[in-house]
Amino acid sequence: MSTLGRKPRVLLTNDDGPPGEESPYIYGLYRHLTNDLGWDVKVVIPSSQKSWIGKAYHIKEIVNGRYYYPREPDGQGEVSETSRPLRDGEIAEWVLLDGTPATCANIGLHNLYHGEIDLLISGPNLGRNSSAAFALSSGTIGAALSSALSKVRSVALSYGTVIHPTPEAFYEPAHRLGARIISHLWDNWGLDDGGLRQGEVDLYNVNIPMIEGLLSEEGLTICWTRIWRNSYGRLFKVHRERDPAAQKTISAAGPDSPSEDPQGTRTGILDQQVSPKGVGGLVFKFGPDMSDLINPAASSVPIGTDGWAIRKGWVSVTPMRATFGEPIDWNADGEEDMEKKVWKLKL
Repeated sequence: MSTLGRKPRVLLTNDDGPPGEESPYIYGLYRHLTNDLGWDVKVVIPSSQKSWIGKAYHIKEIVNGRYYYPREPDGQGEVSETSRPLRDGEIAEWVLLDGTPATCANIGLHNLYHGEIDLLISGPNLGRNSSAAFALSSGTIGAALSSALSKVRSVALSYGTVIHPTPEAFYEPAHRLGARIISHLWDNWGLDDGGLRQGEVDLYNVNIPMIEGLLSEEGLTICWTRIWRNSYGRLFKVHRERDPAAQKTISAAGPDSPSEDPQGTRTGILDQQVSPKGVGGLVFKFGPDMSDLINPAASSVPIGTDGWAIRKGWVSVTPMRATFGEPIDWNADGEEDMEKKVWKLKL
């Protein structure tokens, strides 16, 4: 039985933008949410690719918007400056905003559909958002955090690229599985005395590996996980305009884009360790070395983490709070407890 006793009213967003080569998943999930689950789904998404932007808000820019009218079979459609009636073949009216995923979430919740949304779904992202290194950079999770900070439950959904490029035969099974998982989370979302942001889960981070097992009768194993606290190293490389290798710019979708090497870019030691004078000019471009994040050594991935589950070919479901993790328990019951935490510095 649903915690709210009815089907949720949903706001769907992403960080990959409208349907296209670098945003191949949102339309399919939308169709499953609306057709299979019968949910009322509003869509507010960035007008262009906004991966790796986290929970950013561009506070000095004017956020302009347009209307988008997806069509079968792939969701690609017409953009209009003004709202208009649907034409033959168009299945809905979506909103495109020239802003970040977190901006789309906040404007959708507070300006466009104020008081109408029960659940925000962000994704499905093109590529995994497992582990701290990806999660803390993710625009997909950034939108879900933005929603949670507005006291609206949210789910971030990502499809991890394993086979490169991902066979289209995996898309529909992933959508069906993603919709079922989200429906289960909604139906079993815990309500407690403290309410959202006080005790219960703020958001869930779901990662589905795009592998052959999606086509099997038994399907993929689904596992509760925690975030793998990994780290990354060099994300940028020296940009030398005359160097032919420097002419290639990484896709805006990040390392899981169809056009990218799944290992990321690897360069020589001089590109990784240089002094300011040795650079020859303070010009850099995004060129991450993702090899240890995409295919880490098994011994480096703790059992029970999202990275461990993805490595095993399992779906990871990670409950999260919209807050920074704290290394110790800072809860205090009264003034006496706080006295123990007062600093006493020697002058």
